[in-house]
Amino acid sequence: MSHRDAPLTPTGRLRLARCVVDDGWPVRRAAERFQVSHTTAARWAGRYRHHGAEGMHDRSSRPHHSPRQTPATVEAEVVRIRREHRIGPLRLAARTRIAASTAHRILKRHGMPVLAALDRATGEPVRRYERSRPGELIHIDVKKLGRIPDGGGHRTQGRAEGRRNRTGTGYAYLHTALDDHSRLAYTEDLPDETAPTCAGFLTRATAWFAAHHVTVERVLTDNGVHGWT
Repeated sequence: MSHRDAPLTPTGRLRLARCVVDDGWPVRRAAERFQVSHTTAARWAGRYRHHGAEGMHDRSSRPHHSPRQTPATVEAEVVRIRREHRIGPLRLAARTRIAASTAHRILKRHGMPVLAALDRATGEPVRRYERSRPGELIHIDVKKLGRIPDGGGHRTQGRAEGRRNRTGTGYAYLHTALDDHSRLAYTEDLPDETAPTCAGFLTRATAWFAAHHVTVERVLTDNGVHGWT
């Protein structure tokens, strides 16, 4: 694929090369006509002489030889230890006496995901469960966040000021409804997580999803004790 700022596409390179090789133009004249450097014009003309029209396409930048590439036996050992012990690049590097960056590249080359993406019990990649259509299942959760007093919290005002959350500054209760299929989300900042507040949020969330052409069929939440019953 040509660089986005390349002055010549493969078609333009072929036209330039044919002007020089087939029509006998001087390289400098072709360079001026196609607005490229003398060196560039000479390179594409040379490619055309040796490889024809196929030579006008980009070549891979990958080297033909990699004398410093990690030996296959070391790569195999890294992969084996990773599969058996499920450890990261730092510990793999210590066990196999290679750099952590090298261990990381080996894992990536062999298509082995980061540990956070694996199931701890089986070592297999975690595959997120997803419903088949919008509205089939809506996840609802409440996130409780302490409000920061005017002028800053305990980091700037001291611990005494930080304790004002207990005496009036209060908390923000972020109620969120998330569609399992489309990942479309609706959120409100509400004063509490009591049953009436939760019920009102569900009513408004259902209406909001309906306005976005999503009909809520089922609701899943772990906040049943707070009113989702």
